[in-house]
Amino acid sequence: MVDVTDTDAKDIYGTLTDDGGAATAREARDGLRHMLSLSMTKVSDGLISPKLVLAWIMQSIGAPAALVGLLVPIREAGALLPQVLLAGPVEAMRHRKWIWVAGSLGQGVSAAGIALVAMTLQGWVGGIAICGLLALLAVSRAACSVSYKDILGKTVKKTRRGAVKGVAGSASSAAVLIFALLLLSGLMRDITPLAIAVGIAAVLWIVAAAIFARLEEQPSEPGEGGGLDFSPLREDAQFRRFIAARGFLTATALAPPYLVLLDDGGGALQKLGALLLASAAAAFVSSYIWGRMSDRSSRRVLILAGLSGAAAMIVAVVAALFGVTSNLWVTPAILFALQIAYQGVRSGRSTYLVDMAPEDQRASYAALANTAIGILLLAAGALGGVLATLSPETALAGFAVLSILGAITAIGLDEVEALQD
Repeated sequence: MVDVTDTDAKDIYGTLTDDGGAATAREARDGLRHMLSLSMTKVSDGLISPKLVLAWIMQSIGAPAALVGLLVPIREAGALLPQVLLAGPVEAMRHRKWIWVAGSLGQGVSAAGIALVAMTLQGWVGGIAICGLLALLAVSRAACSVSYKDILGKTVKKTRRGAVKGVAGSASSAAVLIFALLLLSGLMRDITPLAIAVGIAAVLWIVAAAIFARLEEQPSEPGEGGGLDFSPLREDAQFRRFIAARGFLTATALAPPYLVLLDDGGGALQKLGALLLASAAAAFVSSYIWGRMSDRSSRRVLILAGLSGAAAMIVAVVAALFGVTSNLWVTPAILFALQIAYQGVRSGRSTYLVDMAPEDQRASYAALANTAIGILLLAAGALGGVLATLSPETALAGFAVLSILGAITAIGLDEVEALQD
């Protein structure tokens, strides 16, 4: 990147974004820095997946099931809740890239700590240490998330932003696929390769911070944080119902670690590879379809995704009761179905919120929804942890009930797409 000339940068950036030569040399340089740094962080996300990789590590070191069940709530809620507090300080800064750099460094340090814990600690001590480091990683991620859209908007023009993020998404998918195939190969036989993968994620986050620090960001006029507007919660019954439905449907995000726990002996790394492969494949084959369906009726997508997720969890419980989850492909097949449902929930909830919120209040609606869901994720995760003390099957059955309740709640939502234009 250092040795790339302005002409080369424009050529590479133009090819990747199909900009027709419209981008300046400065934008091309910054755009390539975005692509490199964002690709590295997304690869890191895949290598340290709390749903699968960290769940497998926790099980391997003998951490209690209740702690394994907290991984996803800690990661998701930790990345959502602090954004409300961070938004004001970010708006008060002239150069917002330093918040992102600090967040990426924080994630790198946290991941390095998790890799060290995986190799040195066991049981409750190891589990608590990983949960604590994951909380630090999640808060650091919140810093990146709350600052990134503004930085991207200042350094990359409107018609090229999707391409910048698309390149990063493709790179991360390819890396996770390679990682999954390596695990499936059978060459990796203990926890060491996973600790190394988490260590690689740490290095990538740190290098991404170094690259991002070189962005040529124009200074912003410091703004004043206006605080969170709670009036939509008081005045919009449909918004409250949407939050309730989305809260119940967090079960589709929380369930995957319990699929890992269905194998009492810890399972083989080949099984983990199959799970990662199934998760990536589900996102690849379903995201576009769910998106098109959401454009027609995001309410129906939420209903269908909730029922589909519940069905996958019930099948998992039945399969465990009949003792067939030890088969290499049974649990990954169930995860594939569950992750398709999860992609539906993601697409439906995002589209519904944008379509239902008044144009001048979308930011408030999004902030309120994220804050509320962060709290509900912690509550649902705690419930799953309590149920997991009985068995992973009990936790999955409880999440299936929540998913069904989410679908039922969504039935009462308005068809907001029918009101558009």
